[in-house]
Amino acid sequence: MDLNAIMQQAQAMQQKLQDAQSRLGETTVEGSSGGGLVRITLAGTGELKAVALDDSVLQPGEGEILADLLVAAHADAKRKLDEASARLMQEAAGPMAGMMGGAGIPGLKF
Repeated sequence: MDLNAIMQQAQAMQQKLQDAQSRLGETTVEGSSGGGLVRITLAGTGELKAVALDDSVLQPGEGEILADLLVAAHADAKRKLDEASARLMQEAAGPMAGMMGGAGIPGLKF
């Protein structure tokens, strides 16, 4: 193969990965628990953007249950964020993703 062509492909892939990371930064995901009693919104960066609580979980003596629901909703949102990230990076890497498996590119996870 032509070394120049390989370098051009690598640069194009790098640009696609940067674009994917930028799109991920603009993404938000919502996780929920307790059948929607607790909802958490995370930005693509992982930043907590919002928490929505149903009034029924704000009763006296329900603090431990609320804490568990918050942890579960966060875990749900984080899982969705990880899936979105993997999907965007997979799309950006295209055919190269299978060869690399994400190894060798810092911050790239599949």
